[in-house]
Amino acid sequence: MYQAQPPLEFIQPKYNPWFLRLAHLMLPLWMRSQTALTTVEAENVEVLTDLYSQFQAGKIRFMLAFRHPKIDDPVALGYFFARIVPEVARQQKIKFTKPIHAHFIYDRGIPLWAGEYVAWIAQNLAGTPIQRGKADWTGLKSARDLFANGMFPMAAAPEGATNGLSEIVSPLEPGIAQMGFWCAEDLQKAGRSEEVLILPVGIKYSYVENPWKAIANLLTELELKSGLPNFSQAAGVDGEASDLLYMRLLRLADHLLTIMENFYNKFYRCQLASNGEMPRDPNQAIAMRLQAVLNEILKVAEAYFNLQPKGSLTDRCRRVEQAGWNCIFREEFKDIKSLSAVEKGLGDRIADEANMHMWHMRLVESFVAVTGEYVRENPSPERFSETLLILWQMVARITGENTSKRPDLGKQKAKITIGQPICVSERYSTYKGNRQGAKQAVADLTKDMQIALEKLI
Repeated sequence: MYQAQPPLEFIQPKYNPWFLRLAHLMLPLWMRSQTALTTVEAENVEVLTDLYSQFQAGKIRFMLAFRHPKIDDPVALGYFFARIVPEVARQQKIKFTKPIHAHFIYDRGIPLWAGEYVAWIAQNLAGTPIQRGKADWTGLKSARDLFANGMFPMAAAPEGATNGLSEIVSPLEPGIAQMGFWCAEDLQKAGRSEEVLILPVGIKYSYVENPWKAIANLLTELELKSGLPNFSQAAGVDGEASDLLYMRLLRLADHLLTIMENFYNKFYRCQLASNGEMPRDPNQAIAMRLQAVLNEILKVAEAYFNLQPKGSLTDRCRRVEQAGWNCIFREEFKDIKSLSAVEKGLGDRIADEANMHMWHMRLVESFVAVTGEYVRENPSPERFSETLLILWQMVARITGENTSKRPDLGKQKAKITIGQPICVSERYSTYKGNRQGAKQAVADLTKDMQIALEKLI
């Protein structure tokens, strides 16, 4: 990412049945050795097995629209497909003609930070990539074709990225709804009668044992790194300690915000006033200050890339990301060998500067779903740890640590809940009426998916 490179190539999806079998066999071992997950539970699986039966009978096409709170989601869903769904199907005496699997959409940027081997795995498991932040017509065409004609159903995360919070659904991006209507359109043009559905899928994580001691230890670590003095009262290790831990969490959040306000005021000439008129409620004050800081941090990156600050924080993050990629992965660098050393050096300089300005955006994207009320509403160990890990990620990014190696606060279990399918086909007449009708149909479907996913929490 510090050097100019040729444009990112599209990774053509392909299905390797032998690799899928191997992945299914190895998944339990991988889950227990490489993640904090010990078990995966599921609810309403019968709804999904029925849909798979209809899909393989040629009656429907459908997409699983799943929550995406953390990077362990693909492992939890993989285990769900490999072990739980086949077992429920056997209990129902349903026999499938093909493996229980799904084509899935993934961010083309993931292999850049996770490793090229991830791209190979996704490719051989029939995944198709899309570049976020721009109209990636090659990626969209591939996903659209798989939705209408692929041998498996589709799967995608309508939130577009992880938000780190099991009990808050980020605003959904409209792309999944749009793809549903494209599928209905393609089927109608082909004279096919399959019904198009979108299936909401919830994912929620909980700890096997309360991790209060680990939470207290991580709080202490972050307090030391941010320059806070040790908290005078010793931290407990049970639920009764939550009040004390909450006081420490608020203190840490206030301190980190003050540091960031001072930093961006001094070095980027922002206008952030930590001592201005603020609500008396400390949570509301922190939430207000956080939004102001995030807005100003994004402006720093947007100013460099000459972007206007329009839309939600998520929209703005995606535009900054794409602008940065345009400076790093460049069309004129397709044939790097033909460039002179000077041209290559200047290209690397631009790439390095773009990467540094994208760093500001990375600080923001972890906080897009943070409300300031999440822990107070329910001071559970899960909400404590999720909020604390977001703060840890920010501190790690500032101090130059590896943000992919998160602290292990304890063993967890995942619960996957299958919702009720939403029919796209019955909305298609509104969609195809005119441009305004199409826009409204996409917005309504996106809203209904948002409500459905929130109910699954």
